[in-house]
Amino acid sequence: MEAIWTIIIAALASINCALVGTYLVLRKIAMMGDAIAHATLPGIVLALLITGSKSSPILVFGAGITGILVTFLIAFLEKNIRIQADAAIGINFTFLFAVGVILISFFSRKIDLDPECSLYGELATAPLDVLRTVGGTNLGPKSFYILLTVLIINLIFFILGYKYLFVSTFDAQFAKSIGINTTLWHYALMAITSLTTVATFEVAGAILVVSLLIVPGASMYLVTKSLKYLLFYNVIFAIIASIGGYYLSLFSNSSMAAAMVTIAGVLFLATLIFSKCKNN
Repeated sequence: MEAIWTIIIAALASINCALVGTYLVLRKIAMMGDAIAHATLPGIVLALLITGSKSSPILVFGAGITGILVTFLIAFLEKNIRIQADAAIGINFTFLFAVGVILISFFSRKIDLDPECSLYGELATAPLDVLRTVGGTNLGPKSFYILLTVLIINLIFFILGYKYLFVSTFDAQFAKSIGINTTLWHYALMAITSLTTVATFEVAGAILVVSLLIVPGASMYLVTKSLKYLLFYNVIFAIIASIGGYYLSLFSNSSMAAAMVTIAGVLFLATLIFSKCKNN
């Protein structure tokens, strides 16, 4: 049963990241996901110091605040200081992630957070942290309910905002001309990215989160230019990477996060070859 739960949790994390990552890739701000994934660490550490519990809602709030903060800092450096976007992203995410690592080291006796887990995640042990009723009935892993809730929020957001995100993603000037607030939708997308990143951070780690945000969208964009098909193919990509990553980690006795990233890379290569053959 643990194997099934591990695959389900990995798939939910992958699907959430793939949906959000589709828009990040299309908007050519894929590395913004990287920045947010790393920048949430100090927020998580500070929230842990305040609450002392990984299950507190404040944990999500604290990480979400730093995730939103980094988007404003990047926009400030880019527009006001006139630093290139990629440089602004690099400056912010490395600085905030380093602050997070220092905070973990400094308060290591007060918080239960391993710096390595922030990079590689705890997918293999996620099924062991379960919810129980007052009577002691096992309801399943906490991560499952957290990621399922985030998936529902993501689906509601992307369904309701589909046409606004579609227009503002492909033609921002036209979107402004017809009255769409592109700035509002940009920061709404960043908020959803932060929420998704925070929800998947503990089980997946920063490296896997970044991979799942970028690789599915970048891969499937080689196959289709239709947004609806792109979103659908990304979900399939995420599920295959999750299942393949689980069995590869078993076979190689390695980190599941690393195995999933490896499978995602192989799928990207296969997609690239397929797209080249198709075009020829």
